[in-house]
Amino acid sequence: MRIPSHAPNIGRCPSSRLTGVLLSAAILLLWAAPVRSETPSREVFPGIATARQIPGEPYDLLGNRIVFTNWYYVHPGDLDWINKEGKSVYVSGNEDPDAAIFAGKEPPRGIRLMARKPNVVGPMELPHRCIMQDGRLYRGWTDNEYCESADGMQWEKKANLVLDQEADGIHQVFVDPSAPPAERYKSIWVTDSMTPEQFKDYMQKRPDGWEPRALLHYGDTQKVNCIRGSVSPDGITWKTLPDPLVVEYADTLNTGYFDLSLRKYVIYTRYWSVGPYTESQPVNIRNSWTGCGRRAIGRSESNDFRQFPPSQLILETPPTMQPSEVLYTNCHTTIPGAPDQHVMFPAVWNASVNDTTRIVLASSHDGLNWHWVPGGDLLETAEHGQWNGGCVWASPNLIELPNGDWALPYSAHNIPHKYPRGQRKGGTGYAVWPKGRMVALEAPDQGQFTLITIINPGASLKVNAVSKRTGGIRVEVAGDPERKFEKCDPLFGDRFWTPVSWQGKTDLGREKGKPVTLRFKLDQAELYGLQFD
Repeated sequence: MRIPSHAPNIGRCPSSRLTGVLLSAAILLLWAAPVRSETPSREVFPGIATARQIPGEPYDLLGNRIVFTNWYYVHPGDLDWINKEGKSVYVSGNEDPDAAIFAGKEPPRGIRLMARKPNVVGPMELPHRCIMQDGRLYRGWTDNEYCESADGMQWEKKANLVLDQEADGIHQVFVDPSAPPAERYKSIWVTDSMTPEQFKDYMQKRPDGWEPRALLHYGDTQKVNCIRGSVSPDGITWKTLPDPLVVEYADTLNTGYFDLSLRKYVIYTRYWSVGPYTESQPVNIRNSWTGCGRRAIGRSESNDFRQFPPSQLILETPPTMQPSEVLYTNCHTTIPGAPDQHVMFPAVWNASVNDTTRIVLASSHDGLNWHWVPGGDLLETAEHGQWNGGCVWASPNLIELPNGDWALPYSAHNIPHKYPRGQRKGGTGYAVWPKGRMVALEAPDQGQFTLITIINPGASLKVNAVSKRTGGIRVEVAGDPERKFEKCDPLFGDRFWTPVSWQGKTDLGREKGKPVTLRFKLDQAELYGLQFD
């Protein structure tokens, strides 16, 4: 079995009899009806319509949870200036410099975001390429096997993968809710086997569908790098699409998904941050960019899974990192129960200083604009001699275990990434956040904020939170005299998805599907998430 350059082919699913294959295949096909892949047109004014997204609150949630990995759902507040008569003179008034009084509206105060470090559980037997949560069932892939688990911990091999062209097997799998049943599962992978004739034909069909770095090895091997796509009805039997998705250089692990908000396919690629080659010298594509370029993360989107434009840089080494560090892999995934809240767990490789890796955390509300989460340096290479003492990697996807813990598949080697690999050993495990407490919106003293108005997805609200015994959390529903702060029943201590109540009533007082605005007061408290049921 060939070992990919970024992570180990470590561990297979425990062998088992394949008596459950037919049942598993039947379960695999039980998905909801496909969603529309095109964006519908909406009227802004009578006779003026657009298919573009229209900005503004209230927001929809694609799931039933909000986790605060960035400020997207926290209202920034507004302001007013009031004259002596109590009237607004905002901007347009003509008051003396000391006459008007400032009035903040819904100001967020005393709060901050802070990631929590996970526990490492392992080594243990896990599917080492990709794990996916499907309701109460967990699905997993090695490079050549499909596995299932009822609890995310004990795995059973269900079938050998049937591959037609994927020489290195399957890396990452995603479910496409917009696809017909025969293409419900999708995977992207890379190859350097495109011939000059195939490349010539491709350029004629898609003159803008390639980038020069794909020719890195062309002078040596007469081969071109490209990203290919495969489809499957069940995640077991795979068919490679006839043409490359895009011709660009993006080796080993890349990730993809169907974005339910954009109604588009998105892939995140292994990119390079490097400047443009001078026009004053003959082109030397083989030796001009891999040495000075930094590994980075690229992104491409498309309405059609069969063709993508070359990806664009979205994340590179920030000034807060060392100049020797690069973003080696992306590990894009989403928050459990919140498919519109994106996170990445990039592996940061410090190549020229000590050949170590560490895992960091970035977040996004749209998959395009990314932010580094404070405190998001999560995992580091362990001490030499341990199973994870050489290099560490995160793999899709972030899942929720039956007890409420969040787990991220994690793999490691006992030697540094580029050390001679004749005696390399690897292992798999999980990075685990107990009770799903990955990022806290915290108030060390007293804090407050207002949630962006959302379309209510449920009848009641639950919080995942921790506070001091002398602190706590209170919630009010804006505009509802029966659900004010003063009537909110105390929420303090360890509260794991605890219903919010007002004098014993747990309903929000807002119909499902109607706008609702919630306000929060925190006192020595950490809020890890909201859930609407």
